[in-house]
Amino acid sequence: MVTSLSRTLPLALLLVAANAYAQDETLSKVPAAPAPKAPPSLGVMLDAGLPDGATASLVYRPFSWLRAEGGTGYNLISKSVRGGVSLIPFGAGPSATLEAGRYFEGNANGIARTFAGSKFQDKAVLDRVGYDFANAHLGLDFGSRWVTFFIHGGMSYIRANVHNVNDQLSSSAGTSSSTTITFNSDPQVRILTPSIKLGFVFYVW
Repeated sequence: MVTSLSRTLPLALLLVAANAYAQDETLSKVPAAPAPKAPPSLGVMLDAGLPDGATASLVYRPFSWLRAEGGTGYNLISKSVRGGVSLIPFGAGPSATLEAGRYFEGNANGIARTFAGSKFQDKAVLDRVGYDFANAHLGLDFGSRWVTFFIHGGMSYIRANVHNVNDQLSSSAGTSSSTTITFNSDPQVRILTPSIKLGFVFYVW
């Protein structure tokens, strides 16, 4: 009986080893799950708000939580340039944005006449209107892969030089006034104001 057991045991061990090898071969042939595709990183952003006006930008998203943009805008007076960066910690949802831009000088008498009516007379101080601005916004970004809608709000800092003030004062005072006020240089206006904007990002690649 001992002799029979000694002959059977090696055969059983051989069968167990062969079965384990066959299972290993089967598992090695199972294809691995494909790695998730990275989200597209280049896109176009369209947004509108104050003091930004309407802006079109190119967007670069190196990571799902980081978005950089740069573009140009229009506010019915002149064109602008703007750049900024947004942090979206979860890829979508809460976001924080910092931006800075400049609106080049343009004649604002036309837009003033549109709102005030045909009787509006051109003002010297509106001949050259432009400003620098910076935004610090918190917001919500919806969607994360190909299309993102966002609403951002917070505070904006605006700095502008007021031109032709002396000419405006002279024309307003008329010839009968004996009081004369003059500025040696263009006065500068600085404003800290609440701001908001809405926009879309369309990723293309």
